[in-house]
Amino acid sequence: MIKHYRDVDFLPLTEDKFLVIACDSCGAIGNKKLDQVKISPYNVGQYTTRVVIMEILSIGARLVALTAAICNEPEPTGSQILKGMREELTRVNLFDIPITISTEKNMKTQQTALGVSGVGVCERKNLRMGRTKVGDYIYAIGVPKVGNEILKDQGEIADCKVLKQILKIEEIGDIIPVGSQGIAGECRKLAQYLNGHFERFSSLEIDIEKSAGPCTTIVMTSPKKINLKDKVGIPFFYVGRIINK
Repeated sequence: MIKHYRDVDFLPLTEDKFLVIACDSCGAIGNKKLDQVKISPYNVGQYTTRVVIMEILSIGARLVALTAAICNEPEPTGSQILKGMREELTRVNLFDIPITISTEKNMKTQQTALGVSGVGVCERKNLRMGRTKVGDYIYAIGVPKVGNEILKDQGEIADCKVLKQILKIEEIGDIIPVGSQGIAGECRKLAQYLNGHFERFSSLEIDIEKSAGPCTTIVMTSPKKINLKDKVGIPFFYVGRIINK
Protein backbone atom coordinates (compact mmCIF):
# COMPACT_ATOMS: atom_id res chain seq x y z
CA MET A 1 0.00 0.00 0.00
CA ILE A 2 1.31 3.46 -0.95
CA LYS A 3 1.15 6.13 1.75
CA HIS A 4 1.09 9.84 0.90
CA TYR A 5 2.52 12.46 3.27
CA ARG A 6 2.86 16.10 2.20
CA ASP A 7 4.49 16.00 -1.26
CA VAL A 8 6.06 12.57 -0.82
CA ASP A 9 4.83 9.02 -1.44
CA PHE A 10 6.04 5.98 0.50
CA LEU A 11 6.06 2.43 -0.84
CA PRO A 12 6.95 -0.28 1.73
CA LEU A 13 9.83 -2.51 0.63
CA THR A 14 10.00 -4.46 3.87
CA GLU A 15 8.47 -4.01 7.30
CA ASP A 16 11.23 -1.55 8.20
CA LYS A 17 12.24 0.01 4.88
CA PHE A 18 10.42 2.32 2.45
CA LEU A 19 10.86 3.55 -1.09
CA VAL A 20 10.35 7.33 -1.04
CA ILE A 21 9.21 9.18 -4.17
CA ALA A 22 9.06 12.94 -4.82
CA CYS A 23 8.77 15.07 -7.95
CA ASP A 24 8.69 18.65 -9.17
CA SER A 25 7.93 20.40 -12.45
CA CYS A 26 8.93 23.68 -14.03
CA GLY A 27 7.23 25.30 -17.03
CA ALA A 28 7.46 28.60 -18.92
CA ILE A 29 10.67 29.44 -17.08
CA GLY A 30 13.84 29.53 -19.19
CA ASN A 31 15.32 31.41 -22.13
CA LYS A 32 12.95 30.42 -24.93
CA LYS A 33 10.68 32.81 -26.84
CA LEU A 34 7.46 32.15 -24.90
CA ASP A 35 8.98 31.65 -21.44
CA GLN A 36 7.38 33.98 -18.90
CA VAL A 37 10.40 34.21 -16.59
CA LYS A 38 13.76 34.54 -18.33
CA ILE A 39 16.55 32.53 -16.74
CA SER A 40 19.12 30.07 -18.08
CA PRO A 41 18.29 26.37 -18.62
CA TYR A 42 21.14 25.70 -16.20
CA ASN A 43 19.19 27.45 -13.42
CA VAL A 44 16.02 25.59 -14.40
CA GLY A 45 17.80 22.28 -13.86
CA GLN A 46 19.50 23.47 -10.69
CA TYR A 47 16.44 24.74 -8.84
CA THR A 48 14.01 22.02 -9.96
CA THR A 49 16.48 19.39 -8.78
CA ARG A 50 16.96 21.25 -5.51
CA VAL A 51 13.25 20.96 -4.72
CA VAL A 52 13.28 17.19 -5.21
CA ILE A 53 16.46 16.67 -3.18
CA MET A 54 15.03 18.73 -0.32
CA GLU A 55 11.74 16.82 -0.32
CA ILE A 56 13.58 13.49 -0.15
CA LEU A 57 16.15 14.49 2.48
CA SER A 58 13.67 16.35 4.71
CA ILE A 59 11.73 13.16 5.33
CA GLY A 60 14.86 11.34 6.51
CA ALA A 61 15.49 9.39 3.31
CA ARG A 62 18.65 8.81 1.29
CA LEU A 63 18.43 9.82 -2.38
CA VAL A 64 19.32 6.97 -4.77
CA ALA A 65 18.12 8.07 -8.23
CA LEU A 66 16.66 10.92 -10.29
CA THR A 67 14.76 11.17 -13.56
CA ALA A 68 14.78 14.17 -15.90
CA ALA A 69 11.85 14.61 -18.30
CA ILE A 70 13.22 17.42 -20.46
CA CYS A 71 10.49 18.65 -22.80
CA ASN A 72 13.01 20.37 -25.08
CA GLU A 73 15.78 19.58 -27.55
CA PRO A 74 18.92 17.78 -26.30
CA GLU A 75 21.17 20.68 -27.41
CA PRO A 76 21.59 23.27 -26.15
CA THR A 77 18.68 23.33 -23.67
CA GLY A 78 18.84 19.72 -22.53
CA SER A 79 22.56 19.66 -21.86
CA GLN A 80 22.40 22.92 -19.90
CA ILE A 81 19.51 21.64 -17.77
CA LEU A 82 21.48 18.48 -17.02
CA LYS A 83 24.57 20.50 -16.12
CA GLY A 84 22.52 22.41 -13.55
CA MET A 85 21.06 19.19 -12.17
CA ARG A 86 24.45 17.52 -11.78
CA GLU A 87 26.05 20.55 -10.17
CA GLU A 88 23.22 20.79 -7.64
CA LEU A 89 23.85 17.14 -6.71
CA THR A 90 27.58 17.84 -6.43
CA ARG A 91 26.96 20.76 -4.04
CA VAL A 92 25.65 18.30 -1.44
CA ASN A 93 28.15 15.51 -2.20
CA LEU A 94 25.69 13.35 -4.12
CA PHE A 95 28.17 12.74 -6.93
CA ASP A 96 27.12 9.22 -7.92
CA ILE A 97 23.33 9.61 -8.21
CA PRO A 98 22.15 8.23 -11.60
CA ILE A 99 19.85 10.37 -13.75
CA THR A 100 17.47 8.68 -16.21
CA ILE A 101 16.94 11.15 -19.05
CA SER A 102 14.38 11.80 -21.78
CA THR A 103 14.40 14.78 -24.18
CA GLU A 104 12.13 16.06 -26.97
CA LYS A 105 13.64 15.06 -30.32
CA ASN A 106 10.65 15.42 -32.65
CA MET A 107 9.16 18.86 -32.10
CA LYS A 108 10.60 22.36 -32.00
CA THR A 109 9.61 23.93 -28.68
CA GLN A 110 9.07 27.59 -27.78
CA GLN A 111 8.83 27.18 -24.00
CA THR A 112 11.11 25.45 -21.52
CA ALA A 113 9.61 22.59 -19.51
CA LEU A 114 11.13 20.10 -17.10
CA GLY A 115 9.93 17.38 -14.78
CA VAL A 116 12.26 15.86 -12.17
CA SER A 117 11.46 12.84 -10.02
CA GLY A 118 13.53 11.51 -7.16
CA VAL A 119 13.66 8.09 -5.55
CA GLY A 120 14.98 7.57 -2.07
CA VAL A 121 15.22 4.82 0.52
CA CYS A 122 14.44 5.27 4.20
CA GLU A 123 14.40 3.01 7.24
CA ARG A 124 11.35 3.32 9.47
CA LYS A 125 13.46 4.45 12.44
CA ASN A 126 14.80 7.41 10.42
CA LEU A 127 11.47 8.71 9.09
CA ARG A 128 10.99 12.38 9.93
CA MET A 129 7.23 12.76 9.98
CA GLY A 130 4.58 13.25 12.63
CA ARG A 131 7.05 14.57 15.20
CA THR A 132 5.21 17.84 15.81
CA LYS A 133 2.78 18.12 18.71
CA VAL A 134 0.18 20.71 19.67
CA GLY A 135 2.01 23.47 21.54
CA ASP A 136 5.17 23.27 19.43
CA TYR A 137 6.79 26.40 18.01
CA ILE A 138 7.08 26.97 14.26
CA TYR A 139 10.08 28.61 12.62
CA ALA A 140 11.08 29.54 9.07
CA ILE A 141 14.58 29.55 7.64
CA GLY A 142 15.17 31.62 4.51
CA VAL A 143 13.21 34.43 2.84
CA PRO A 144 10.43 33.38 0.41
CA LYS A 145 11.46 34.27 -3.14
CA VAL A 146 10.14 33.39 -6.57
CA GLY A 147 11.06 34.00 -10.22
CA ASN A 148 13.77 36.57 -10.90
CA GLU A 149 14.02 37.37 -7.17
CA ILE A 150 15.97 34.14 -6.75
CA LEU A 151 18.66 35.16 -9.23
CA LYS A 152 19.13 38.44 -7.33
CA ASP A 153 19.38 36.68 -3.96
CA GLN A 154 22.08 37.90 -1.58
CA GLY A 155 22.37 34.87 0.70
CA GLU A 156 18.82 34.92 2.07
CA ILE A 157 17.33 31.67 0.72
CA ALA A 158 17.45 28.12 2.04
CA ASP A 159 19.15 25.36 0.07
CA CYS A 160 20.20 21.73 0.43
CA LYS A 161 23.27 22.59 2.50
CA VAL A 162 21.13 24.46 5.03
CA LEU A 163 18.71 21.53 5.14
CA LYS A 164 21.53 19.07 5.87
CA GLN A 165 22.64 21.30 8.75
CA ILE A 166 19.26 21.39 10.46
CA LEU A 167 18.74 17.64 9.99
CA LYS A 168 21.51 17.18 12.57
CA ILE A 169 19.83 19.30 15.27
CA GLU A 170 18.08 17.17 17.89
CA GLU A 171 15.58 19.82 19.00
CA ILE A 172 13.99 19.95 15.54
CA GLY A 173 10.75 18.05 14.91
CA ASP A 174 9.28 18.15 11.41
CA ILE A 175 11.16 19.81 8.55
CA ILE A 176 9.06 21.07 5.64
CA PRO A 177 10.47 22.60 2.44
CA VAL A 178 8.12 25.42 1.39
CA GLY A 179 6.97 25.93 -2.20
CA SER A 180 4.05 27.63 -3.90
CA GLN A 181 1.68 27.30 -0.91
CA GLY A 182 3.86 29.60 1.15
CA ILE A 183 4.82 29.37 4.80
CA ALA A 184 1.27 29.93 6.02
CA GLY A 185 -0.11 27.22 3.74
CA GLU A 186 2.33 24.64 5.09
CA CYS A 187 1.63 25.71 8.69
CA ARG A 188 -2.12 25.39 8.20
CA LYS A 189 -1.73 21.92 6.70
CA LEU A 190 0.44 20.85 9.61
CA ALA A 191 -2.08 22.20 12.13
CA GLN A 192 -4.93 20.47 10.33
CA TYR A 193 -3.02 17.18 10.39
CA LEU A 194 -2.79 17.55 14.20
CA ASN A 195 -6.43 18.65 14.51
CA GLY A 196 -5.11 21.93 15.86
CA HIS A 197 -4.91 25.58 14.83
CA PHE A 198 -2.02 27.64 13.46
CA GLU A 199 -1.55 30.74 15.61
CA ARG A 200 0.72 33.17 13.79
CA PHE A 201 3.16 35.47 15.57
CA SER A 202 1.80 39.02 15.79
CA SER A 203 4.99 40.76 14.61
CA LEU A 204 6.05 38.85 11.51
CA GLU A 205 9.10 40.07 9.60
CA ILE A 206 8.28 38.22 6.37
CA ASP A 207 5.26 37.61 4.15
CA ILE A 208 4.14 34.13 5.14
CA GLU A 209 1.43 34.02 2.47
CA LYS A 210 3.92 34.52 -0.37
CA SER A 211 5.05 31.63 -2.59
CA ALA A 212 8.53 30.40 -1.73
CA GLY A 213 9.14 29.23 -5.30
CA PRO A 214 11.64 26.35 -5.50
CA CYS A 215 11.84 25.74 -1.74
CA THR A 216 13.61 28.99 -0.86
CA THR A 217 12.25 28.65 2.68
CA ILE A 218 12.15 25.76 5.15
CA VAL A 219 9.54 25.49 7.89
CA MET A 220 10.52 23.54 10.99
CA THR A 221 9.02 22.82 14.38
CA SER A 222 10.41 22.43 17.87
CA PRO A 223 9.00 22.01 21.38
CA LYS A 224 11.57 24.60 22.49
CA LYS A 225 12.28 28.24 21.75
CA ILE A 226 15.40 28.24 19.59
CA ASN A 227 17.40 30.58 17.36
CA LEU A 228 19.49 29.07 14.57
CA LYS A 229 20.48 32.24 12.72
CA ASP A 230 24.14 31.96 13.69
CA LYS A 231 24.22 28.24 12.89
CA VAL A 232 22.68 28.37 9.42
CA GLY A 233 23.94 31.79 8.33
CA ILE A 234 20.69 32.93 6.67
CA PRO A 235 17.57 34.71 7.99
CA PHE A 236 15.70 32.82 10.72
CA PHE A 237 12.18 33.71 11.85
CA TYR A 238 9.72 32.75 14.57
CA VAL A 239 6.42 32.22 12.76
CA GLY A 240 3.93 30.98 15.37
CA ARG A 241 2.65 27.91 17.22
CA ILE A 242 0.31 24.99 16.85
CA ILE A 243 -2.45 25.38 19.43
CA ASN A 244 -5.66 23.55 20.30
CA LYS A 245 -8.75 24.56 18.35
